[in-house]
Amino acid sequence: MRKMNGFTKSKAVVAAAVLSLAGLSACSSSQSSSSNSGHVLTVGTYKGHKGQFTTIQAAVNAAHEGDWILVAPGDYKESNDLAAAPTNVANGGFAGVLVTTSNLHIRGLSRSGVVIDGTKPGSSRCSSDAADQQFGQQVDGKAIGRNGIEVWKANNVSIDNLTACNFLGGGSQSGNEIWWNGGADSGQIGLHGYSGSYLTATSTYYGGDSTAATYGLFSSNAAGDGARWTHVYASNFNDAGMYVGACKRLCGITITDAWMEYSALGYSGTNSGGAIVIQNSRFDQNKDGFDTNTQINGDPPAPQDGACPGNTVSPITHTNSCWVLRNNIFEDNNNPNVPQAGNASLGPTGTGMTLSGGRNNTVMNNIFRNNSAWGLLVIPFPDSNDPEMGQSCSGTGGVVTPGFGCVYDPMNNVISGNTFENNGAFGNPTNGAIGQLALNANKPSNCFTNNHASGLAGALKALQSAYPVCGGNRAAPDAPGDLLAQVLCDTGFGSCPSGSTYPKTTQVVMHPLPSNLAEMPNPCAGVPDSAWCKGGHLI
Repeated sequence: MRKMNGFTKSKAVVAAAVLSLAGLSACSSSQSSSSNSGHVLTVGTYKGHKGQFTTIQAAVNAAHEGDWILVAPGDYKESNDLAAAPTNVANGGFAGVLVTTSNLHIRGLSRSGVVIDGTKPGSSRCSSDAADQQFGQQVDGKAIGRNGIEVWKANNVSIDNLTACNFLGGGSQSGNEIWWNGGADSGQIGLHGYSGSYLTATSTYYGGDSTAATYGLFSSNAAGDGARWTHVYASNFNDAGMYVGACKRLCGITITDAWMEYSALGYSGTNSGGAIVIQNSRFDQNKDGFDTNTQINGDPPAPQDGACPGNTVSPITHTNSCWVLRNNIFEDNNNPNVPQAGNASLGPTGTGMTLSGGRNNTVMNNIFRNNSAWGLLVIPFPDSNDPEMGQSCSGTGGVVTPGFGCVYDPMNNVISGNTFENNGAFGNPTNGAIGQLALNANKPSNCFTNNHASGLAGALKALQSAYPVCGGNRAAPDAPGDLLAQVLCDTGFGSCPSGSTYPKTTQVVMHPLPSNLAEMPNPCAGVPDSAWCKGGHLI
């Protein structure tokens, strides 16, 4: 949530196009696609073989389209953004490693051993010591913060098998560890195609939310064109572990085997739609496990819309909904003691997932368990800020509502085949498996089918009885006063009813990385021969 921040050839082509629209890849390999062509540039020293460069930025500067950059294990204190006055400050176009050349492949030889580190030279790897942090250059008397590896308006760049840490936030678009940036806050798509695999993003330092790390993996103003993130992990961010936004109905990304924890939001996606598939992933120990939303101020243009591009049909849902959240686990998202700032701090504590003001999305075959407020909330997003870039509330599907500003009700979302287990332990009224709020009349209804629950499931039964079919006209608001009061209480949008309590931050705790994150099985797969890779294998 952005802050205020046996085929014939012709059949094969058609099949590939359909898969692309669904955010899927026709290749089943878990490693990034590669062309086995281009030159190989080497950074660091591997098994006594000294590479051509000592910094990743130097290799990036020397590379041409199609080249590979292999990085040996080491702690890389990259500082491109500190070496000279950064440009494109307002749009976040500055980073320790800034990539502006399309079709590059940046790959570490060890996910845990190759570390792009925002702390000062001479400090220990990803140090948590305040004296070791770097807060970026000064602009107008204020430190602007830093970004880690950033792909700036360059197409089809892959980043694999490495860790980024401690690139901190500040007075500009910053605090992002790995960012594919098509031009933040431009309202335009400025980047096409990207991928990342076996990536870890974290921060060990917390000195207040004004400088806390913001996002782990971040994509903005980018059309995925079949993009994918696979085997990724992020923790300790004051907005979200991963974010996909500002991409209209062109997002085009599949996210598989992501593990997001210890952040304000595990996943956030503002005004992102079309073909997004998030599957086989885990969201736990966050304040709010997952949040996708519509805003009229922040990452334009609104709204968040999961309808398939070009009115096509998803091969997963067999409907016009290409935004699909399936086969994921949302558990134990009850943690108030995480970094949190801006709109992300309003994520309801104790909620597995919040679908806020979105439309045409499908949430299917997931498990929601041990989330102590609600397993899933399907609610409006009220935006009282001024519209950006000539947008209007009514023109983007919102309704001006007294007391709330521009309200985007959730509509035409499918909630199907999910399992809800032991949610609602906070024990406030309406806490339980699920809740729905819709403030305005005569909007397309959401639908709830074939979901199963244990524990506090009365609301789920009622919703499945009232809304078995999507898209029908919901002639009246659906805003039970007790649920509305509890959601306003938990999010901080309103005062709490007498006796209602939700946990508040006592002290932010930064958690270490888990020890069992998978390494890329073969970092040389698809890489042309070099001093370090021969015949597709490490020397």
